[in-house]
Amino acid sequence: MSINTTNTFRPRRWLTGLAASAVLVAASAPAFAIEPFTADYQATYMGMQANGRMTLSPAGANRWRYSLDISNSLASLSQKTVFEEHGGKWRPISSSDSSKVLVKKSDKQAEYDWAEGVARWSGDVKEERSAPIKLQPGDMDALMINLALVRDVEAGKPLKYRMVDDGRIKQMSYKVAGTEQISVGGQKKQATKLVNTDGDKQTIAWVVDGMPVPARILQRKDGKDAIDLKVTSVD
Repeated sequence: MSINTTNTFRPRRWLTGLAASAVLVAASAPAFAIEPFTADYQATYMGMQANGRMTLSPAGANRWRYSLDISNSLASLSQKTVFEEHGGKWRPISSSDSSKVLVKKSDKQAEYDWAEGVARWSGDVKEERSAPIKLQPGDMDALMINLALVRDVEAGKPLKYRMVDDGRIKQMSYKVAGTEQISVGGQKKQATKLVNTDGDKQTIAWVVDGMPVPARILQRKDGKDAIDLKVTSVD
């Protein structure tokens, strides 16, 4: 798992960090095959019920389009990433991050130029985060961590990632916090619980064998739940 419209409520592009949080060392597990999917989530956002959906679809030329959308009557969030498989690793090509809370809007775009070796951001980006960042092999944007967590748990790999997102670099590390039984679409499933702590922010993801994305993603700030996504179905 990275899922800020505001510093309190906007999900960190991950996990995230479903967070946020984030989220990657990009050594690809040979047994993990990327396949299209649509995952519907029951979401709690800004203290209200919301609808959430993640999708992964082919984008041509060994590329994939991955998206997360959350909306309720007060707010909407949309995060999208195009990434490719290259040399056995995943790397982002472009991404967008838009949000709306009442009348406040935010819209950001990123381009990952691997030929030049830099990432650039445009749109509603803070001035101190507008400068290009030098890329390294294995860098990912936050949203891709959702997929990488599932891949790396399955392969038994370290859950440590270098996230290049929103005009900054962050080292992300998830710890396995045991297993728990959770409900997925009304059925009980055994899940591996993963936790990332970053100051006053925390992202928790539950990974279920055979499910392409985390079955649940919880983002917390100052000890309070900010966003909670629970899978209801995966097609």
